[in-house]
Amino acid sequence: MPLPKQHQDYTTEYIYSLPDGQRAELIDGQVYMMAPPSRKHQRITVELSTVINNFIKSRNGSCEVDIAPFAVFLNQDDKNYVEPDI
Repeated sequence: MPLPKQHQDYTTEYIYSLPDGQRAELIDGQVYMMAPPSRKHQRITVELSTVINNFIKSRNGSCEVDIAPFAVFLNQDDKNYVEPDI
């Protein structure tokens, strides 16, 4: 994971102000810029999401598998925002 952008506290407001297409995560007020995923990374993500989804369906589960990008807010505050792959 890349080093934080700077040593100051950021909020989700900063994340929302980024230009379209520029991705970053916010962890405890620190910004981590995200590089575009490689092709190998994308293939692994697809395989894992397929396995997880098939497992859920085989058990008649009610969960759903989502693929990035989507936001997850941690701790219900404005200092944490992540975009998991699955």
